[in-house]
Amino acid sequence: MSSGDTDKSSLTAVRMSCDEQANVSESSGFCAFALTVISVILIVCTLPFSLFLCIKVVQEYERAVIFRLGRLVRGGAKGPGIFFIIPCIDSYCKVDLRTVSFDVPPQEILSRDSVTVSVDAVVYFRISNATVAVSNVEDYGRSTRLLAATTLRNVLGTKDLSQILSERESISHIMQSSLDEATDPWGVKVERVEIKDVRLPVQLQRAMAAEAEAAREARAKVIAAEGEQRASQALRQAAEVMSHNPAALQLRYLQTLSSIAAEKNSTIVFPIPLELFKALLPPMKILRKNDPDEQQQQNTECQV
Repeated sequence: MSSGDTDKSSLTAVRMSCDEQANVSESSGFCAFALTVISVILIVCTLPFSLFLCIKVVQEYERAVIFRLGRLVRGGAKGPGIFFIIPCIDSYCKVDLRTVSFDVPPQEILSRDSVTVSVDAVVYFRISNATVAVSNVEDYGRSTRLLAATTLRNVLGTKDLSQILSERESISHIMQSSLDEATDPWGVKVERVEIKDVRLPVQLQRAMAAEAEAAREARAKVIAAEGEQRASQALRQAAEVMSHNPAALQLRYLQTLSSIAAEKNSTIVFPIPLELFKALLPPMKILRKNDPDEQQQQNTECQV
């Protein structure tokens, strides 16, 4: 068989398949038209009772996606308010457009530095396109939950433990962008993702607590040493001032006495300098122990 005969046979097969599809579409179109006419006749014949089945209402936050004989009705989702359906051939599905939140179950995650942590999160999402959410995915809520759990494990698996504990906001933004990009073909808009809790193993918690306590003790010792250094400098400056001014030393004595009296002591030692009593005492001659002539003259006067 030549190549020309092969091309002709392939073209003939394509034409036959197209003709079959056209015949099927024509037959389905005729059946749809016939069912529509019959349904309208039944509705007209059963008025006004049929209006209870034809008139539907959706709320402000809802949309109705209508299928007529298995196909989407032109014009997209209906609502809010009143819309009409043909009971025999139409079916509809209500979609809630409000923001929905769900908890991601705790996930056991191995971080990049080989630490096992348990992390859970909260995801907020809403339906941005009701028609796509109904026709492109079987259960958009369940699919979004499974994808959120998988994304949480994937994102946190590339982070160290310190990053997981300190960079929650950036991790939430990364998860939100990843989920929003993945759920866009489903008509779902992920608005916010928050890391709820990070649970560490008990042994790791003890090690981190011991490390933090040691760091606090070291910081306290440094602060105490700096305080002692500043106090010693202040005392040295005060000693220099008092050495140049004797009145400052007397004021310091008085201050010490007032502090002692405040402590309810029974004995108070009051140091008084002898210079204050020079004006009250008579003039006295102090014998010199090392001068024998003056001592002999004093003894002679006493004998006389």
